[in-house]
Amino acid sequence: MEYRNIAIIAHVDHGKTTLVDALLRQTLELKHGEEITERAMDSNDLEKERGITILAKNTAVEYKGIKINIVDTPGHADFGGEVERVLGMVNGCLVLVDAAEGPMPQTRFVLRKAIELGLKPIVVINKIDRGDARPEEVVNLTFDLMAELGANDDQLDFPILYAIAREGKAYKDLDKPQDDMHELFDMVLEHIPAPATDLEAPFQMLVTNLDYNEYLGRIVLGRIQRGTVKKGEFVQLIHKDGTMTKSRVVQPFTHLGLRRIEVDQVSAGDIVALAGIEDAQIGETVADLADPEALPIITVDEPTVSMIFQPNTSPFAGKDGKYVTSRHLNDRLKREVMTNVSLKVEEIRPDEFKVSGRGELHLSILLETMRREGYEVQVGAPQVIIRDIDGEKHEPIEHLVLDMPESLSSAVIGVLGSRKGQMVNMEPMGSRVRVEFKIPSRALFGFRTQFLTMTQGEGIMSHIFDGYAPWAGEIKSRQNGSLVSMEDGPAFAYSIWKLQDRGAFFIDAGAEVYVGMIVGENAREQDMNVNVCKNKKLTNVRSSGADDALTLIPPRKLSLEDALEYISEDELVELTPHSIRLRKKVLNPSFRK
Repeated sequence: MEYRNIAIIAHVDHGKTTLVDALLRQTLELKHGEEITERAMDSNDLEKERGITILAKNTAVEYKGIKINIVDTPGHADFGGEVERVLGMVNGCLVLVDAAEGPMPQTRFVLRKAIELGLKPIVVINKIDRGDARPEEVVNLTFDLMAELGANDDQLDFPILYAIAREGKAYKDLDKPQDDMHELFDMVLEHIPAPATDLEAPFQMLVTNLDYNEYLGRIVLGRIQRGTVKKGEFVQLIHKDGTMTKSRVVQPFTHLGLRRIEVDQVSAGDIVALAGIEDAQIGETVADLADPEALPIITVDEPTVSMIFQPNTSPFAGKDGKYVTSRHLNDRLKREVMTNVSLKVEEIRPDEFKVSGRGELHLSILLETMRREGYEVQVGAPQVIIRDIDGEKHEPIEHLVLDMPESLSSAVIGVLGSRKGQMVNMEPMGSRVRVEFKIPSRALFGFRTQFLTMTQGEGIMSHIFDGYAPWAGEIKSRQNGSLVSMEDGPAFAYSIWKLQDRGAFFIDAGAEVYVGMIVGENAREQDMNVNVCKNKKLTNVRSSGADDALTLIPPRKLSLEDALEYISEDELVELTPHSIRLRKKVLNPSFRK
């Protein structure tokens, strides 16, 4: 069979997963009771809730007797490790660009990787039905970006399609709109080269993804580079250190639509899954038993942000979760490193782990997954990873792009200036303006919430790692101290009512608190110890105004990302399956002075 292997790459929210939905709907003959839901490839709960792709996943469709393997990739910079490892499986890519927004930071990142690997791009200008669409201009901007990233002449001679992925339409000519995507399929067959398929050579496949099935155990996924493998055949698993393990292929699978199909044999060029190879890790090679030869190991960019993970030690520890000890935490982090290639875990002490990743979102998705699985954990504030280059301290720098109403831009630019940001470009777009900055990564901790407040929710912010630069000096990102509980017990409405002119509260009346737990944000710079457990004394003496109605300002409910952005060096976020609490590292107020 002939194959084409393509990845769909783009900035977040430019429509990758929606495009895959349309491709599946137009090629699959669904059986009774089957349906393709919206964003069918976003299969786990967190992806559905947040509307983002976190894990790269593959599917396949058949068109004119040729099988097209499609890999849907994440658009967030924090999950760049997912994109880097799957691009090695494909021979071409669909570069999706929003017809109004144009190329954004993540478009630049994934395009750079695709160009370095020599992939052939097809540019798809999506959302051309938007009122502010500017397709011709966006094509030119994409060409300029590719030229800047060092694309060769063949890559720069890219074909262009215009699409409305939500409606399942894609066509070459703006003046001749089509009602389906057959022109996109034809273009893939015409322009994307078929993978080299040497069926007689010794079997060889690089493991680029892992899955798990409770009946079959670990399943390895990847593209077969050469040769064939049959059900029940023995193979060698070549580890990263060069050692080998003999394994047996219990069941090969190929893909079609959203299903894995059991087959007796799989061959070169196809993206497949093999069950039975238990000890495999991402980046290792499954090879022929008689003539094993290793493929180059997958390398991904280094992490830039780290956090300290510890088992929960608060007075409420163990009340909520199922896994509460350091051994549970250690086992879970070791499991995560197997599949999450851009994550690094270092054991500092038996009950303290330094976990490094691509960004706050990367680490917060891991934390959210863990708390849903029943883990209790406490984490410190995110820290950037510092490097020593030529005896000088260097820190990670981000390329930041802000899109906001022009009338509100001056205040935002002022704040970024105070956070050591350097403006590199400013482009008016009607009533809005797009501003680009080079800014230290640590200056963006806590900035997203402030940015959305300053732009009244109308701002769009995206950023991507842009290398290392000399240390920029002290940055003060948080202006206010915390309100810290000095008593254990339930919080009373009366106490909160008396204290609410001192700051904003994070808790409701009736919430259980403990000494050292952060219950709100102080209006001043210093921390303040408060007693929210004091109720009104009931006596038989009455005075005018004694029974005023207690009107409480609704508390500020922090999401996990908000909590991680908020905490300072001496504070922790305590996570349990049902609660997110903030606390001081040192709970006793007399020891904190």
